[in-house]
Amino acid sequence: MATPRTRRTKIVATIGPASESPEQIGDLIDAGVDVFRIGLAHDGIDVVLSRVSRIREVADQKRSAAAVMIDLPGPKVRAGSFGEDGVRLLEGEEVELRPGTEPSSSKVIHVSHDSLAEDLRHGDTLNLGDGRAVLRVSHVGTDMCRATVVYGGLMRGRPGVHIPSDRLNVATPTPEDIRSLDAAVEVGVEIVAVSFVRTARDIRALGLENAPAGPLVVAKIETQAAVDNLETILEVTDAVMVARGDLGLECSLAQLPGLQKQIIESTVKVGLPVITATQMLETMTDNPLPTRAEVTDVANAVLDGTSAVMLSGETAIGHDPVLVVKTMDEILRSAEELFDSGSWARRVESFGQRQAVDQNVRIANAVSAASVRAISALGAPAVVCATGTGATARAICRYRPEAAVLAVTDNPRTLRQLSLVWGATPILAKSLGEGPGRIPDLIAELRNRGLLAAGQVVPVVAGSTNASLVANLLLVETVQS
Repeated sequence: MATPRTRRTKIVATIGPASESPEQIGDLIDAGVDVFRIGLAHDGIDVVLSRVSRIREVADQKRSAAAVMIDLPGPKVRAGSFGEDGVRLLEGEEVELRPGTEPSSSKVIHVSHDSLAEDLRHGDTLNLGDGRAVLRVSHVGTDMCRATVVYGGLMRGRPGVHIPSDRLNVATPTPEDIRSLDAAVEVGVEIVAVSFVRTARDIRALGLENAPAGPLVVAKIETQAAVDNLETILEVTDAVMVARGDLGLECSLAQLPGLQKQIIESTVKVGLPVITATQMLETMTDNPLPTRAEVTDVANAVLDGTSAVMLSGETAIGHDPVLVVKTMDEILRSAEELFDSGSWARRVESFGQRQAVDQNVRIANAVSAASVRAISALGAPAVVCATGTGATARAICRYRPEAAVLAVTDNPRTLRQLSLVWGATPILAKSLGEGPGRIPDLIAELRNRGLLAAGQVVPVVAGSTNASLVANLLLVETVQS
């Protein structure tokens, strides 16, 4: 019996009206969802918490390690509603921009930003709905602005209004973010995504406990400031999201592929998960098939080394969320067949270790690197990683090994947080115990579960005792019959 090969790149799916019933959530888990994202931009915290409860209940029934990620909206600027039928903005027409949340029309667009007139300048470009319409500011008054429609489009609902980040006089996280965060932490949400991050201070301002006691924090890289400050942001965050929607409006579209590669590489080399997001299979919101360009985009994200890909409207409001996830699963598996693990591992080695001040971190880095070399030398089908916080598993997985990474923990919260980690197969097991039999007992349990086969030779990474603060032990074990 061979060690089962699972899909390595994780799938994050957004829950919304099209996918929020228990039956739909169960079908999405069966289709391959690893993390469920719940956005706060359109729904109140009560709706969000009810979805959290529903996901937990279904995941428990299916014995799934699927995690929940809450996406804090941050200082998201939106237009007043254009209505369900929508309003078409026509090229060359002049519109008035006013602060407020009242309904918008083709003549007056209300914008949920009180200091709109203070933050805009003559000549600024504003994107509505991720670029579905583009306006250029022609006049700035004391309490209103005028703009010309450069590119028109049909606006529905409350589209986002992208104001250049260096113009926005707002802080992240917002007071509303903190209130929502407190409620999410209270119910034990495993992952929190933070919007509009610009500096490491924005992450520190959350004031959260380190994972797994607190949630994993995902810094959304969607501003030029975040790109410029990426190195210091990586020192304080637990994961990163390449949020290509707003990022593609902050920089030129021609720069976006290069920035995606840069952000993914910088994040993976320090052992953190990275999510690639926005318009991955957007055509499937309304259609049964993706475009060739979308398939290629997803595959290239895998080849770039991304840990996870994220579906947004495709699963939140799409006509067939389960089909979207099944399609994504198929694309990811096919792309992973092309991924060169050996070349990637050599690249990670060439990055060099981040110079950690903490000696425990240096030890964990050294042991994880040694385990990957052992996998290669032995041709091992799997590596067993006993982890309390998930840090050691993340350190191993950054090398993108061919072998299965069996990440064993006795902490249910760590188990679910590992669902975001590339290549990690989260396994809940009782405490290893103490004494010389602890590692053989763990190997025997994995064999009994069908995850290892008799005769296989596998590296095992663990602490020398349960009291160890770091994985400081690398053993090579033969699975007994």
